[in-house]
Amino acid sequence: MLEVVTDPNVDWHEHWKNSAEFTAVENELYRINNEDKADIAGTTQEEEGSHSEFAMPFSSQLYSVTLRVFQQYWRTPSYILAKFLLCIAAGLFIGFSFYDANVTQQGMQNVLYSLFMVGSLFSTVVQQIQPYFVTQRDLYEVRERPSKAYSWKAFILAQIIVEVPYQIISGLLMYACFFYPVVGIPSSERQILVMLFCIALFVYASTFAHMLIAALPNAETAAAFVVLLFAMSLIFCGVIQSPAALPGFWIFMYRVSFFTYWVKGMAAAMLWGRAVTCAPAELSIFNPPSGMSCGAYLEPYLQLAPGHLQNPSATSNCSYCALSSANQYLGPSGIEWSDRWANFGYLWVYIVFNIAVTIALYWFFRARKMSGNKK
Repeated sequence: MLEVVTDPNVDWHEHWKNSAEFTAVENELYRINNEDKADIAGTTQEEEGSHSEFAMPFSSQLYSVTLRVFQQYWRTPSYILAKFLLCIAAGLFIGFSFYDANVTQQGMQNVLYSLFMVGSLFSTVVQQIQPYFVTQRDLYEVRERPSKAYSWKAFILAQIIVEVPYQIISGLLMYACFFYPVVGIPSSERQILVMLFCIALFVYASTFAHMLIAALPNAETAAAFVVLLFAMSLIFCGVIQSPAALPGFWIFMYRVSFFTYWVKGMAAAMLWGRAVTCAPAELSIFNPPSGMSCGAYLEPYLQLAPGHLQNPSATSNCSYCALSSANQYLGPSGIEWSDRWANFGYLWVYIVFNIAVTIALYWFFRARKMSGNKK
């Protein structure tokens, strides 16, 4: 071997350049170089921007961070169990507090009050989420943002995405524990409607929590805003006072409140089309003129009045019920069965709005400042 390679009569460099192996290697290098150029040219503008600052494109960042946050949630069972136990315990308490709401006027009010009680859990759900988010954010801003592990947009979206499945399960638990004890088993369409509205409530709570905490330093500060905004939204949703009874200045709160459309959809699904039979204490008792039956005496009035007469052939102790259908009770509050899907759509407008504002607030108050400080 030494004799071959040290032969002074052979120019091994020239021999290699003229060989078939050299040509094959050159062709392979040319092919690899062209493939790399094609890959770079086909990269989207967003991914090019991501590569300029981070090692991976944004889509890969979002996937990896979301997967990691899912694992963190799975390894924190106390946080998840607290969510689920809250929904089960509160749902059963509310459901059996208003158990088997009958078809009287009081029964209809009980259904609305049960919705009010379910809505009152909103603040608790929000304040469960915010401290956990603050912990994740502190870790990101101290360790992972400076090392450019991934983008702040991937961090925010991952936190929102991972909460959604758990909020859906929470909504299902609340629906099952509260709905059936209150109204029994209505038609399948009504059951599905109430289930969807319950899920939307809990998903909204998650996005609302992230929106408020995104720009604030800690959960304690955010809690003050949560209580204020939640109280104003729930008080003016139309359960405590109908829209017609609200002061003129405050009617705007009724229109912008998430709970207005949530209560409308839930009440329509649970009460619309329900016949009303007044309890004895709810009846108006009176005697007609001598020689007239109750029906004959009230006939002109009943043509215009919304109620019904329970004993039209009686000649004394006429029993008049002011309502004959739940629709007459819901109508003054603007609750209509025909608006059920529109109201459901409005809820998702609020959810999307919360997500957009969360991203904007985090960028304006935190991500922008961190980038400025680095410069």
